[in-house]
Order: sequence, then structure tokens, then C-alpha cells
Amino acid sequence: MPGSKSRPNANQRPRQDPNATWEDRTALVKREIEAERSATEAKTARLRALRLEKEAADKAAEPPPAIAKASVRKRTSTIKA
Repeated sequence: MPGSKSRPNANQRPRQDPNATWEDRTALVKREIEAERSATEAKTARLRALRLEKEAADKAAEPPPAIAKASVRKRTSTIKA
């Protein structure tokens, strides 16, 4: 077409070094993994604290064990004829 000049497409991104792109993506993934790990550790600590609190409450509410008396068996002698 006469008079049309090639102009860069506005939707195209500037070209970046593939290594820089890879490093940026790797850093992003590492940050996401660390965030998930921190969230999991916080959740685990919270649940552990709740469990220990419940176990302590259950132990405090439990009546002391009754002292079992040893069963005494009366001996009877058997005479065989």
C-alpha cells in the first residue's frame, strides 16, 4: 500500500533477555513457595497450640484414677480321697 509506513504494534512488549525472564520467573516462584511454607507453618503452630490446650483441659477435667484394690482370693484346700 502506498503511503503506509510500518509502525510497531502497540500490543507487542519490548523484547527481554530470555535469561532475565527466566530469573524473574524463578524468583517469583520462590517467593510464592516461601509464602505458602510460612502460611503452613503458622497454621500448624496454631493447630498444635489448640490441641495441647484441649489435652490439658481434658486432663484437668478427668477425675483422678481410683486405687484398685488387689483381689484377695480365699484359698480353699481340697482333699482328694
